[in-house]
Amino acid sequence: MTTKTGTKKTVEMDLSDVDHRVGKPIGGGQLWDPCSTSDIRRWVMAMDNPNPIHWDEKFAQESRFGGIVAPQSIAVALDYGHGAAPACVGRIPGSHLIFGGEEWWFYGTPVRPGDKLFQERRFHDYKIAETKFAGPTMFSRGDTTHTNQHGALVARERSTAIRYLSEEATKRGMYDDQVGVVKRWTPEELSEIESLRREWLLSNRLGVSPHFDEVKVGDTLPRRVIGPHSIASFTTEYRAFLFNIWGTFEWVAPEGVEDPWVYQDPGWTEGFAFDEEDAKIDPRKRDGLYVGPSRGHIDAEKAGEVGMARSYGYGATMGAWCTDFLANWAGHDGMVRHTKADFRSPAFEGDVTYFDGEVVDKITQSDWGVPLVQIKLKLTNQDGDMLVSCTAEVELPL
Repeated sequence: MTTKTGTKKTVEMDLSDVDHRVGKPIGGGQLWDPCSTSDIRRWVMAMDNPNPIHWDEKFAQESRFGGIVAPQSIAVALDYGHGAAPACVGRIPGSHLIFGGEEWWFYGTPVRPGDKLFQERRFHDYKIAETKFAGPTMFSRGDTTHTNQHGALVARERSTAIRYLSEEATKRGMYDDQVGVVKRWTPEELSEIESLRREWLLSNRLGVSPHFDEVKVGDTLPRRVIGPHSIASFTTEYRAFLFNIWGTFEWVAPEGVEDPWVYQDPGWTEGFAFDEEDAKIDPRKRDGLYVGPSRGHIDAEKAGEVGMARSYGYGATMGAWCTDFLANWAGHDGMVRHTKADFRSPAFEGDVTYFDGEVVDKITQSDWGVPLVQIKLKLTNQDGDMLVSCTAEVELPL
């Protein structure tokens, strides 16, 4: 709501449907079907993840896994709402959302074809801060626990959602001058990007793991690049999240919760909501590339309506990029145990994303009961602007 103080307007968010939900379990979408080899292949293809253990049947059969195994990042693809669902709780009229970051803990239970993940969700907390982007802005956090069909713990996630008033963000136009024009790359620049990309694709194709004793503080990981990002790449990413496919999930609620926030209406600004009833007839009414809160990702005009100057990528994708990058360096005998990623800016259409990782610590006695290597990972664009700042702990063989 907006109030007047003298000649100034004070913009406020309506939190009347939010406060009473803090700390409570919530419901959401649950996928009907188990994970398939096609789901895994679609996911790694969308994430530009070349590791053959995830898609090449012959290679996987000859590995110690005996068959295709999903990357650790797939937990978010087998969840409803890009992992942000428990952080987007309560109706805030005229609002929109961007992903602000996520923290993951992985417990060593692999996901294989035929497995089915189940989620328990909880709205953790929120705070309001004044931002240049949109004035009063909510930073809300939600927790998800992922278990498989046997009850084994696969991963835990704490996601951060940034909720803001679309009209206020549009008025402020923070990104208008900075990112309004899609960069045009020269053939020489594209050749250099492709050369670096190709070098990383081949950097650990066999999944060889560095040993803990061999790694030193100050070591750097092979540099990676993704891009230039495009409508095609954003669409490919979107289609890999299974809940975006017509009819793939049902709404579920935790037992004994009086108001479990299941059939959700977050208060999206006009033109950004799904039509759940008509979607039973028309698939486009539940397809976020046509309607819904994600349509600005591939539609520059709609992006402008929520404060973005042009089409932009997905926060959950950037988090998956971090996990995949670290896991591929760790090899088949290593694994990512923990990541904490803060999302500073989206990957915009036409830009490229560079990955630079450095070993910053070696932890011989960790809470996990195994030695860990701590890595600082930065994702930046071609201008050096920070997209993601990530700190992670990776387990390596001794």
